[in-house]
Amino acid sequence: MPATLIDGKAFAARVRSQVADHVTRLKSEHGITPGLAVVLVGEDPASQVYVRSKGKQTVEVGMKSVEHKLDVDTSEADLLAVIDQLNNDPEIHGILVQLPLPEHLDEDLVINSIAPEKDVDGFHISNVGLLGTGQKSMVPCTPLGCLMMLRDHHGSILGMDAVVVGRSNIVGKPMAQLLLGDSCTVTIAHSRTKDLPDVVRRADIVVAAVGRPEMIPGDWIKPGATVIDVGINRLDAPERGEGKTRLVGDVQFESCAEVAGAITPVPGGVGPMTIACLLANTVTACCRANGLAEPEGLTA
Repeated sequence: MPATLIDGKAFAARVRSQVADHVTRLKSEHGITPGLAVVLVGEDPASQVYVRSKGKQTVEVGMKSVEHKLDVDTSEADLLAVIDQLNNDPEIHGILVQLPLPEHLDEDLVINSIAPEKDVDGFHISNVGLLGTGQKSMVPCTPLGCLMMLRDHHGSILGMDAVVVGRSNIVGKPMAQLLLGDSCTVTIAHSRTKDLPDVVRRADIVVAAVGRPEMIPGDWIKPGATVIDVGINRLDAPERGEGKTRLVGDVQFESCAEVAGAITPVPGGVGPMTIACLLANTVTACCRANGLAEPEGLTA
């Protein structure tokens, strides 16, 4: 029986609706409007599209949206000055610096200059440490979205065997920490893992975040397992015309869907959840800054 499709687009719409409801309550009951600032350095086309989408969705849920677009040759000192200004702005509760940055800028230095409580990407070293030790932190958006979908589909994932394929700081490592926090038994695997197919086959939950197109075939999947495909890869699609591409994940969707119990598609799976969780993190940061109860269902 083909796998149940986990519709990330529909789930993200639900999350945004929850965020909008909470924003309305913050405004009406406390006179507070959550504010999100996005800083973009340079003119990378993909980053520009992403920043526009973030700004549009921020406004749609009733939050304040601020964008700082800086020239590609902006100095590190000037970028840090913008971040410092936002750190000290009480109307801004979330700060995001769009990555990647131009090569002359130190990404680690820039990320760690953001006030940890406003780091809605969850990349600051303080938030990484807090998450790793099971304390309250800002959680990276993509892993948070994956966790939300797993909780929604299963109700509880307590005791399940989870394999995360990928060890990046942005997805793989925080994903493993979140799964541990929900009492899964967790293995972090990667492209150099010995006997990787056998490692993946024992998993009740497979999170594929290795960055290799269609790396995981259906015969690696345990029958009935839940597959969360974080990968977004572009492959040539000559059947669609010259220069055309198609988006694929890190798993071979058709063969995995024949074996898995549930699976996320690419596109339309994890991707839409990333911005939805960015908005959720901004509301959470706003509530924490004002000593208010955090929104239920929108945090780890």
